[in-house]
Amino acid sequence: MTDTFPTERVLDYTVCTLDPEALSPHVARWLDAEDGKARHIACINPHSVEVARGDAVFKLALQRADMLIPDGVGIVLASKFNGGDITERVTGFDLFQLTSELLAQRKGRMMFLGSSEDVLTSIRERMARDYPDIEVATHSPPYKPEFSEEDNKAMHEVVNAFQPDVLWVGMTAPKQEKWVEANRHRLETKLIGSIGAVFDFYAGRIQRPGKVWRDLGLEWLPRLVGEPKRLWRRMVISAPLFVGAVVSDRFRRK
Repeated sequence: MTDTFPTERVLDYTVCTLDPEALSPHVARWLDAEDGKARHIACINPHSVEVARGDAVFKLALQRADMLIPDGVGIVLASKFNGGDITERVTGFDLFQLTSELLAQRKGRMMFLGSSEDVLTSIRERMARDYPDIEVATHSPPYKPEFSEEDNKAMHEVVNAFQPDVLWVGMTAPKQEKWVEANRHRLETKLIGSIGAVFDFYAGRIQRPGKVWRDLGLEWLPRLVGEPKRLWRRMVISAPLFVGAVVSDRFRRK
């Protein structure tokens, strides 16, 4: 089995160029793998790029992920600006949906690690309706900036006792990506996805913007209006810095 799939360079990162439909066979191969490797799929967007600029551990976690998907219209526009092949976003929710469909066919096991017990309860209830053929487990870790060794050991034990085919980690970025990179060698699973806000979207705690907004590449706008205190920095600071970095990188390479 090979992990090869088409990618392109966006600043310091190697990003998958496939759309969700074309991505599905690659995810399927990882679900069917028997090599004992826990593969990590992470999302990249302009904000994560700018956060990683000042966080070397986060940057390394993104670079070491087995696949980076372009979860941000800015990544798509950067690709177009450089004549690349990324034609559309692949969001964490896209990854969650296609993986769930694949795993349901296999009657596999899926685990959600992160968020609150209330959110996880809602996720279990909806998964039972949407994907009854998937066996689901959840775990809410302690809410703290950093986990102790005891915390990590407890999470390892919970995950490994269930041995999920897919482990979703929802601790918000950059915490979730850094945790996965530091701990995945101790986790008995085939695929790990750092998908953050998808937990709240799927649980119905945060309304995901409609398809019209998503198709226009403006999914961020209703979210910004609804959560200005949490998201303003992404648009006011991270987005302009990212654009400047992309333009500078192009001229530097030329």
